[in-house]
This record gives sequence, C-alpha cells and structure tokens, in this order.
Amino acid sequence: MAVAEQQVGQDQVIGSLVRISGPMIEAKGMYGVTMGEIVRVGKLQLMGEVIRIEGDKIYAQVFESTDGMFLGEEVVATGEPLTVELGPGLLGTTYDGIQRPLITLQQTSGDFIGRGMTAVALDREKKWHFVPVVSVGQEVIGGDILGTVQETQFIQHRVLVPPRVKGKIASVVTEGEYTVTDIVATLEDGTELQMMHKFPVKFPRPFARKLPPDEPFLTGQRVLDMLFPIAKGGSAIVPGGFGAGKTVVEHSISKYCNAQVIVYVGCGERGNEMAEVLTEFPELEDPNTGDTLMNRTILVVNTSNMPVAARDASVYTGMAIAEYYRDQGMDVALMADSTSRWAEALREISSRLEEMPGEEGYPTYLSERIATFYERCGQVECVGTVPEGEKPRLGSLTAVGAVSPPGGDYSEPVTQTSMRVSGALWALDSTLAYRRHYPSVNWNRSYSLYFDGLKGWFEQNAPTGWIQRRQDAMTLLQRDAELQEVVQLVGPDALQDNERLILECSRLVREVFLQQNAFSKNDASCTMAKMIGILDVLMTFYDECSAVLKREIPLSRILALPIREDIARLRDEPNEGFTPKKDAMQEKIRQTLSTLEAA
Repeated sequence: MAVAEQQVGQDQVIGSLVRISGPMIEAKGMYGVTMGEIVRVGKLQLMGEVIRIEGDKIYAQVFESTDGMFLGEEVVATGEPLTVELGPGLLGTTYDGIQRPLITLQQTSGDFIGRGMTAVALDREKKWHFVPVVSVGQEVIGGDILGTVQETQFIQHRVLVPPRVKGKIASVVTEGEYTVTDIVATLEDGTELQMMHKFPVKFPRPFARKLPPDEPFLTGQRVLDMLFPIAKGGSAIVPGGFGAGKTVVEHSISKYCNAQVIVYVGCGERGNEMAEVLTEFPELEDPNTGDTLMNRTILVVNTSNMPVAARDASVYTGMAIAEYYRDQGMDVALMADSTSRWAEALREISSRLEEMPGEEGYPTYLSERIATFYERCGQVECVGTVPEGEKPRLGSLTAVGAVSPPGGDYSEPVTQTSMRVSGALWALDSTLAYRRHYPSVNWNRSYSLYFDGLKGWFEQNAPTGWIQRRQDAMTLLQRDAELQEVVQLVGPDALQDNERLILECSRLVREVFLQQNAFSKNDASCTMAKMIGILDVLMTFYDECSAVLKREIPLSRILALPIREDIARLRDEPNEGFTPKKDAMQEKIRQTLSTLEAA
C-alpha cells in the first residue's frame, strides 16, 4: 500500500496562517470554504477541519501537532468534508482517528508517525474476487448490491451502490479479480462505480426505516445477559472509576458477543491497552466461526499520546465504518472506549475557540453531540431495491460506550448526558472491583430499558423459565440489599434464620453467578443454557434450605454442609454438556438436605 501524495488543484481556495493556538489554527483569505471542510495546513500539509467561519477567516482544528509552524504558511481548502474510504479490506485493519492505516505508516516511517504523513485507507494493489449480481439495463439506487467479495473466510462483503446514486446499468464487469479502484459498473449517465466509495463521517448513512428492538445483543456475560440485557441496535454505557474494569468488559463483549463485525474505537486510552488488543485478538478464536477474532474486527486507535483533535474524529470514523457494514445487512457492534476522552477533546477545542463554557467547562452543545452519536444506533431496514418475493435486508448497529467519570462521580455531565440518551446503564462499582468482584457491575444501580421489548424473544428462544428465574434472582438481591441496612446497625446475629439464609444465598448468587473470570476458558463466556442452569441450582438450594428451616433445623447445620463448595465450582464447568451436570447437582442438593434431621 503506497503512501498517498497530496496534490493541490488550481481551483482550490488558498489562504494564509495568521494564528496558532495548540491544535487550533486561524487563517485568512478563505472565502468559499464551508463548515466541516478539510484543509491542508503549512508545508507539511497537515490535515485540519474547519469549525468556525468569520468573514474570510476560518478556524480549523488540526489533527496533528502544530509545533514548528509559523505565521504566513499556506492553508489550502480541499473542498471535501472529513470522509472515510469504504470497501473490501477494512476488516482486520488498524487505523488512527482519521483512517490512516497504522501498519502502513509503520512500514514507511517506523514506530513513530511523522507529521504530515498520510496513506490511503484501502490497499490499491490487492485484488479481490468480485462476483457481480447486477446486469445491464437494471435500475439501481443507493444501497443496492452491485456484487460480492469474500473479504474473510466467513464474511462475504456486499459491494454497495453509494448513497444518493441512482440510474440504469450501462455496463458491468464479468466475474474476476479487481482492485478497489477498478471500475466494476457504469451507469447510463456516465457515473462510474468502484468497489470502494467515500462517505462523510459526521453524516448518518440513510436507511429505509428503523425497526423496534426485539432481539437481544448477547454478550456472554451472565450479569448483563440475564439481568440487564440490551437489544441488537440498542445502546449501553459502562461508567466506572479508575480500575473498575471498563476496558476488560468491552474486550470481553468484543470477543464473545453475537455481532458479526466489531468496530473497536480506542479514544484517548493508554497505548498499552490498545497494544493488548493488537496482540491478543489475532491469537483468539472467534467462538462463532472458529476463525481468528481479528478477521471480524476493525480497530480505530487514538491513544492518549496522539493529537487531541483526532479524538473528535475517531468516534465518527468508527461509527461511519460500522454503519457501512450495517447497510450490508450485518449485525455490528461498536465499542467506544472512552467517550469521556472524546468529551474532554471537545472541551479543549471549545476553550480555544473562546466559546461560552457550560457545566464543568464542557461546551454547551455536549449533550447534542452525545445524543446524535447514540441515535445513529438501531436495527434498520437497509435502503435499496427489494427483489420481488424476497424480504428487505436488515442490519443492526449496537453501541457500548465506556465513560470515565472523575473519581467515579456519576453526577458529572458526560455520565448524566449519556444516561439520558442510552438505553441501558451497566454501572461499574470501584468497591466491587477492590474486592476482586469482576465484572464489577453494581446490580442495584444498573438498569435496562429494553427488557420489556425482549420478553417475547426470551419466551420463544430462551431456555424454559428464563424470565421467572431472572425475577427470582432480582428479588433475592433486592431483599439482600434491604437486610444489609439492618446488618450494618445490629449485626447478622440479630437476624432470624430465614433472613440469614437470604444473606447466604444472595452471597452465593454474587460469587457464583454475578462474578465471571475473563481469563478462564470455561468461565469467560457463558451460554444461555449455563446461565439459567446455574440460577436453577442456586434457587433450588434456596428453596430446599427454606423447607429445612421449616422443620426447625438450625441454619448452622445447613451451613456446615460441604454442598456449598460443590455449587461454587459449577461456574468453572464448560458450557457444553452443562445441563446434565446441573440436573445431577439439583438432585444432590435435594438428597443431602432431605437427610438432615433435627438434633
């Protein structure tokens, strides 16, 4: 993949640099430039985005360091907004916030990116086996499928007609090997269609209609899938203080969720965390296909040591790529880690523009930006012609955004705004994390607004009794929370045996069901059958113990039994063949407790 060369056309607007303030520059003589347009700044041709216009003056945020620039340097308008290249070759690639392929830059300049360097996002030399599905004379509109490419072993890439393009096919190539820039079809009006096209990142891709969320986005995490599930096309936020485990949660979801494509945006995170993804994902096996996990993943990396202005672009770059695969009819998951760093970038840019600050210095339009971002999620009917007798093409885009509130304070603006516009809150608790309880999801604070819409799916597709067992677990945890207040005042010895039993069984639910070891082969991901199986065993133990207490047998006799250790080891059993082991454990509980007799 060759490094791209920047060319300046004769008809482009050229101004001069009059002010430099960190990543923000001011240039004059820029009549005709539009908001959001990309400009090239200085001799190094650094990329910047216009964010304010005053007469012939423009203000632009530069996506690289402005060190060494001087006043009077040229600023050249490109005439285009910030765009991404979309086509075969995205999967398995690592980009920075403005879609420069990092591996290509490393091969060109070493481990550190030189200022002004750029490279095309999609390999111009690699050939793909293109199979056309359109014919001459056929009417096509934006979103129609021109042909297919086998992008990876298990993912077939559908080459789409770009949005807002329509016409009648005048010519189309035969099946064969082509690069992404080769012309594969031509319309009667002369429009030439390639396997790739460009699309502005800050504009949502069109869709025919948005559908109600009625199918769950399964993560393999028991506490999330059972207690706080979200739908495909939904959104969830994962707020938590330092060390609460936000990144590990997002890594686990990326590995084990039921999405076909993962877009992971590392926005302002530490470089070692993204390095872990780069080294770990190619070695991990995709549980859905058996292929390497990286072959269904796209990484957009803007670590904390990269230019702050590119953080704003990185989340939009990831979203635009995710929408593209959604429009192909796939289920896509977008992981944004972390949206707080994005908000901090907005705050810095806003302060340099000398805008009126809002709460805690964030710009007053913070809530609008966050809401617009999450509103691009959804399960949709894709645009395009629906062949007679076939169903419309459906796709979904699910977003999980990590939030890093300072000191774990959920009242700060980014967390509060995200809670208002997202459909689920997976609240991480630093106290639980310090106790080594992972994932450290606070079950009393978390919630999901999607469960009512998913009830029908769970009733038809989940193991029998799913909804009832979920309610049983939630009730037990709620009663435990109420009793903990009493315990803190008078101690557990003041409680009656049936109340102490609630505390003991709730502890088992927390340790056996809610905790999950991300580094255990058998416990890192959990099937629905294993989830409800563990709860069945725990609730059977609670019911049988309650019956024993009614026979006036003291609780101390029950707690002395070794059966509790056998129950605790259940979560380390493999997913395959779990049901027979669950049935055997339930029978063992009944037999053990039925033999207890009063002293």
